[in-house]
Amino acid sequence: MTAKSAMPPLARFVASSSQFANKRGVYLGRRSTKIHVALYRRSGGKIGGHLPWWPEARIVLVEHTGAKSGVKRTSPLMYHEDGDAVAVVASKGGQPTHPAWFHNLKANPDTTIQIGSVVREVRARVATDEERDRLWPKFVAFYPGYDFFQRNAKGRKIPIVILDPR
Repeated sequence: MTAKSAMPPLARFVASSSQFANKRGVYLGRRSTKIHVALYRRSGGKIGGHLPWWPEARIVLVEHTGAKSGVKRTSPLMYHEDGDAVAVVASKGGQPTHPAWFHNLKANPDTTIQIGSVVREVRARVATDEERDRLWPKFVAFYPGYDFFQRNAKGRKIPIVILDPR
């Protein structure tokens, strides 16, 4: 039995719909982000704190400042705790380009994250190849869609960003 076939029917439908959209270059992240962030903050992460039907796919709010615009933004991302650090994947749903937040964190690595109601100061860096090789299976284990994203990324090696405590 595959991880996808073990999902409830509605979860399989949502995953398939997401993959269908991503294959066609439709990325819905920006359209729903503001609502997600507002619900997460208002509820201290009780609403929007994990991906529906994947309880181990937990969500962190990552603040970032526009590399060109200087505008402050927040992105809700799935994460994995790695010791004191938090790791996130710059998947952009498997699109062939990196997400804007990835470029923003490279330009302005000192930032804050929020997990639940706790806000922490962090410094972002791109994972080394060794770190990525160690962490990638952990992300796929809690959200199998990451394997689809990597296959769909048209040769782009999806980076992992490490958010080290400051």
